Amino acid sequence: MSKILIIDDERSIRNTMKDILVFESYEVDVAENAANGLSQIKENGYDLVFLDIKMANINGIQCLEMIIEEGFTMPVVMISGHGTIETAVECLKKGAFDFIEKPIDLNRLISVTKNALNQQNAEQKIVKTQPIKTTQPAAVTQMVGNSQKMQELRSLIEKIAPTEARVLITGENGSGKEIVARQIYEMSNRANEPFVEVNCAAIPSELIESELFGHEKGSFTSAIKNRTGKFEEANNGTIFLDEVGDMSLAAQAKVLRCLQENVISPVGSNKSIKINVRVITATNKDLRKEIELGNFREDLFYRLNVINLHVPKLDEHKEDIPLLVDYFSKIICQEQNIEPTKIFLPDAISELQAHTWNGNIRELRNVVEKLIILCEDKISGEDIKRFV
Repeated sequence: MSKILIIDDERSIRNTMKDILVFESYEVDVAENAANGLSQIKENGYDLVFLDIKMANINGIQCLEMIIEEGFTMPVVMISGHGTIETAVECLKKGAFDFIEKPIDLNRLISVTKNALNQQNAEQKIVKTQPIKTTQPAAVTQMVGNSQKMQELRSLIEKIAPTEARVLITGENGSGKEIVARQIYEMSNRANEPFVEVNCAAIPSELIESELFGHEKGSFTSAIKNRTGKFEEANNGTIFLDEVGDMSLAAQAKVLRCLQENVISPVGSNKSIKINVRVITATNKDLRKEIELGNFREDLFYRLNVINLHVPKLDEHKEDIPLLVDYFSKIICQEQNIEPTKIFLPDAISELQAHTWNGNIRELRNVVEKLIILCEDKISGEDIKRFV
């Protein structure tokens, strides 16, 4: 279990972040100031540190410098309040891995945590022949549903998975694009090789090239050691570029070269590294419109869009809601140590099917979890009206 330390002088921020990360199955400690945080780092060691920029006495920048000077190499993510983004960027130059803004966004926090820990794991040379695990609950890593749209999607996945074709997965946020990517990987001939996931929207534009292709020590201010990029980590396996529509044009140019020549060049290096990677991408944007706006390269689009898979939004296959609710209920009750598994009555299912799911399957799972925590053993339609 990964160990995380949160250093922030605001109790509400510390507690909110801790609750979210503990739920995601991390071991989390907190510190109310930099001095205590540094002491805990020296005593316990951590895989990841979240560090508030503005604190009394020793501020976040000073604390970051002390962490680096002490020789600790765990990723440090800065926490920035409104109006401190310039300071946060300065922290990135000094060696921070990333930053998140207050108020804390749940999805952003989880995404940054996954990316930081994946980098830490890679630098500790975890065996690359094993897929990189995520910390998401099992409930969101499997395809559930027997509707016609889901059956058609499964059929397409079965056809394309054994090939080497590049796949562009489209669909709304929360519809299950990552699940589709993993299904393709698990049914592919590369299933015993690495699966490396990169959320392009969660990485600042000035760091995306280093994240994807690595960098040489000394190539820029915060490059205190060599770093292996995600493409090299995924060699012989599969790389999944989630939210590829948010990638900077500079990074797009490098990805295009990688796809054309099967080589990468770390930032600050003249050497070329030969790689063999299957590329799967996903986006919630209309890339053709992004091309018209000048935000996405047309030549890269055609390289990525060899096969397009569209994941339907939940409102288009509401007949799958009973199966999804049943599956989520079992998983969530197990995670929360609730026995026996709570039951959703028929009128509750009907209410859920009548609901508009703008957040798609992700929103449904969150609603099911809330109902399981707040309601009695049998969840009724009245419960749905009350809490949803």
